[in-house]
Amino acid sequence: MKKFYLTTAIPYVNGLPHVGHSLEYFQADTVRRYYQLKSYDTLLLSGADENALKNVQASEKEGLPIQQFLDINSKIWAETYEFLGVHLDIFQRGSDQKKHWPGVQKFWKLCQENGDIYKKEYAGLYCIGCESFKTNEELINGLCPTHQTKPELIKEENYFFKLSKYQDKLVQLIENNELKITPDNKRQEALSFIKSGLEDFSISRSNERAKGIGVPVPGDPDQKIYVWFDALNIYMTGIGFGWDDIKYQKWWPADLHIIGKDINRFHTVYWPAMLLSAGLPLPKQILIHGFVNLKGEKISKSVGNVISPQDVVKEFGLEPLRYFMLSQNPIDSDGDFTFERFKEVYNGDLANGLGNLVARVAKLAENSGFEVTKTTEIFDPLVEEKLKEFKFNEALDAVWQDIAALDKKINQVEPWKLEANKLEEFLSESSVKIRSIALTLSPFLPETSQKILKQFSGKIQSAPPLFPRI
Repeated sequence: MKKFYLTTAIPYVNGLPHVGHSLEYFQADTVRRYYQLKSYDTLLLSGADENALKNVQASEKEGLPIQQFLDINSKIWAETYEFLGVHLDIFQRGSDQKKHWPGVQKFWKLCQENGDIYKKEYAGLYCIGCESFKTNEELINGLCPTHQTKPELIKEENYFFKLSKYQDKLVQLIENNELKITPDNKRQEALSFIKSGLEDFSISRSNERAKGIGVPVPGDPDQKIYVWFDALNIYMTGIGFGWDDIKYQKWWPADLHIIGKDINRFHTVYWPAMLLSAGLPLPKQILIHGFVNLKGEKISKSVGNVISPQDVVKEFGLEPLRYFMLSQNPIDSDGDFTFERFKEVYNGDLANGLGNLVARVAKLAENSGFEVTKTTEIFDPLVEEKLKEFKFNEALDAVWQDIAALDKKINQVEPWKLEANKLEEFLSESSVKIRSIALTLSPFLPETSQKILKQFSGKIQSAPPLFPRI
């Protein structure tokens, strides 16, 4: 059986999921469902990046012991996936000393044996929000452009990874598409960063600065492994690296990493270089999406504009949120969420578009006693092409063009005026088209797809509206 292994990014758990996070989860679930439809053996992994200083700071603010804080928040993140209808096969936590830590230490040793880890004293500006050092050139008015905070000047002796050694190899891999990066603007971003000159980066922290949490550096009890060198390994430790070689060999390399644009560099530069050093296969493709803003502003606790996906789903339903996120966020740019736009899309596309079409045809079929006797639906090849390119919004646009075309045809033909045999012919064609639309929507809107397929099998009857107007 063919296999497909994909991952979401591994979030910090210092905060809770907001509505913007759901974009990545729905993208991953849609890709996964498509490959399941094609009879692939699929595996979807996420996890929790728990060995970060920002987690310690958040736990102190909450007045909770760090492990208790991690247990509570990681559970919320894992449950959010399930609440959103996204089934994870694996949720690998960074604090897992049985499965994660042995793999991280094994990985460290492989890079060390290759001569790519050395120790030196270093001073630099460190952004806790990004969990990375910043150069003066990267700052805007002395502040981190992502977190709007002033980095802390850090001076200590740490271990470093020879990233500079892999500069030419990384350029070659990306330019030859051996490491595929989608979309192209994010690919060019990665290439531009690499070609500007790579510097070795720190991969450990003193126990004191790490506040005692994290994976110990093999052979040096005074140091912890840096959060990114640690957390990226979740993609492998979750599937057995360091503890179940058979499972690891079955699934690695990943077919697809899905991440946000803010962690492009870590996945397209650091991670491939680390894997090259360890002598391990690289992921096949990295998909990088933009942010979901709220009325043009970045969603953040400090701005006070956080909306939870749970609140949206409880008010409007799961699949309307799923549709909005997938249809309104082009893969190569940022999207925007507002309740005004959400309601507009809901009423226009779901209630008046898909829902109305299904109701119209079902009513005609019910009134004439029409029965579906053969199922010959097909998955739209144009949608399949767009989906393989991860152009989720364009794929859905193609489906809605089919919906509009059938709606227009009903208005033109006026089937309620047709003689019985002509009406049956029309309903036969229309039911095949609607079943094809439903099948094509199955990776995007699985519940809605199943409702339509069930309604349009056997004797068709009217049903409650798929999407009542709001």
